[in-house]
Amino acid sequence: MTKMDRLLFLDEPELRFGLGQCASYPKDGLLLFGPHHNPLRGGALRIGLIATDKGASRYDKWVKKISRRINPEKSGDPKHTIFPGFEAIFETRWPAQPLASLRVDEAELLGTIKQTDRHQAIYQTVSLYAEPIMHYNREQSDTPVDLWMIVIPEEVYRLGRPQSKLAQDEKVDSAISMTTKEAHRLFRAPSLFQEVNEAAEVYRFEKNFHNQLKARLLEHRAVVQILRETTIAPEEFIKSDGQLLRRLEDPARVAWNLATSTFYKAGGQPWRLGSPRPGVCYVGIVFKRDDTGLTPSHACVGAQMFLDSGDGVVFRGAAGPWYSQDTKTFNLPREEAKNLLALVLSSYQLSHGGKAPIEIFIHGKTSFSQEEWEGFSDALPKGSKVVCIRIRNDSRLKLYRMGDTTVPRGLARKVGERTGFLWSKGFVPRLQTYSGREIPNPLSIQIMRGEADLDVVLRDVLMLTKLNYNACIFGDGEPVTLRFADAVGEILTAAPMRSDLPPLPFRFYI
Repeated sequence: MTKMDRLLFLDEPELRFGLGQCASYPKDGLLLFGPHHNPLRGGALRIGLIATDKGASRYDKWVKKISRRINPEKSGDPKHTIFPGFEAIFETRWPAQPLASLRVDEAELLGTIKQTDRHQAIYQTVSLYAEPIMHYNREQSDTPVDLWMIVIPEEVYRLGRPQSKLAQDEKVDSAISMTTKEAHRLFRAPSLFQEVNEAAEVYRFEKNFHNQLKARLLEHRAVVQILRETTIAPEEFIKSDGQLLRRLEDPARVAWNLATSTFYKAGGQPWRLGSPRPGVCYVGIVFKRDDTGLTPSHACVGAQMFLDSGDGVVFRGAAGPWYSQDTKTFNLPREEAKNLLALVLSSYQLSHGGKAPIEIFIHGKTSFSQEEWEGFSDALPKGSKVVCIRIRNDSRLKLYRMGDTTVPRGLARKVGERTGFLWSKGFVPRLQTYSGREIPNPLSIQIMRGEADLDVVLRDVLMLTKLNYNACIFGDGEPVTLRFADAVGEILTAAPMRSDLPPLPFRFYI
């Protein structure tokens, strides 16, 4: 190991909770101090429900459960924490009766999802949930819903994915059917018959219930939490051998995760970074190939911005030929890179009284081209600087530790001044365990463009692994700037969208 090649250990970043108090473990902080920001303190969540009659009944029972204490399966185990009840944690009631309660006919739903044409099946199934929500938002604007709970039967989950297969005895003939190739040909050369062109439009939507539902509701500003009936009532789904259809995690852990996600999506902030660096924003670049594009290189680009507070916003950039078939990488031309970062900076300044950030750290999984760097630099206001960092999971480097445990989370290796490795997964003393099943792999972190202190970059990345509000866990393997990049990209391309779709908070996408 040379003088420029050394190991270091980074302290676990702390998070800030209620009363300005800090803790490193979200469950500790929420139990002791409550959430960091609660706009509904002392009130109730404004929740809407849409489900079948059976799903609504199961949801009602589950709300009663999550309002009470749920003991962990293993008492005394630091990995398992008692769930004391939603109101006890967040000082907000989860109402037994939703503000709005809508129904989906189960027979119609199952007949729709089982159609042989999978594009038609999933599009129409999404419509059974999306259209009543859209109608409610238009007609009931005086009683707004903050979060829609979408309770789906297991058949919708099983058959609502791109690779789902129908059993022979399940198939229901579709009234309209065409191949994907035929639809794409109509996109390029429309038919003289308008009804044929309209039928082809369904094939612009991804065959994924989850992604398509979220995408179609974006412009209607509807935040949703999709719940499988087998998640909220696993004991009611038994296989022929007497075993549960799904074996879930510890019930207390499931409650913690769903409660935290629900509180965040309803407008609260469970925690924020404990020691943020003022004037810094972090941006994750999102690329996703668009299969409905005119060429194989057609792709959508987006950006996820996270502030020092932990708040996130998603921006949709222009679609275009950003994918290279030769290099198998995504890159933006100079002008598009400038436009995308300008969107981010405009939003930042709007929320900071017109002040620009001092530093912008752009995270990506691929290299940053010279054109992208020049475009980002063009967008910078005076006094701001930008740094481009590539972050990848890397299985080539293995470190082994003497004793009974793996290397600790927070271990880092510096290789020169611009490249390092960070073990964001590893042994956690607070939990007395490492949650993985194999030797942990590090993140490869490289400063590709711009100037920055590698020690600061490594600490920032570790800090950003603690902003996953979709689960109440100690820390993630990836920073939040990239943790949801693929999922956000899939939603951005799951349905045709208006070109003027404004930036929306992160909670609309996760």
